[in-house]
Amino acid sequence: MAVILDLIGGVLLVSGAMFLLFGGLGLVRMPDIFNRIQAGTKTTTLGTLLTLAGAACLQPAWGWKLLLIGVFLIFTNPVSAQVLANTAHRRGAYQTPLTRIDKLAEDREGTS
Repeated sequence: MAVILDLIGGVLLVSGAMFLLFGGLGLVRMPDIFNRIQAGTKTTTLGTLLTLAGAACLQPAWGWKLLLIGVFLIFTNPVSAQVLANTAHRRGAYQTPLTRIDKLAEDREGTS
């Protein structure tokens, strides 16, 4: 049983590291801050959760602590990305010309 848990934990750790790597690449490759925030948030959330799950498989005694960290991450990562994107939009951050739909600007025009 311990060998299986070690194997699953290793696979989860490598998968999490790959997602974190792809998130880093997304931060470099995306054309504007809004796409970078999206790429960074989604991949770091999933990558970190996979890494935490892998660590929980390798060290079952840490499971509850790692679960709490994962729950905290699930709630805080999207909220922080939303706040960053909203602030960047308000400050007039550059948007790629490929952006065709801007719901935040439409909402602001409708309320003001």
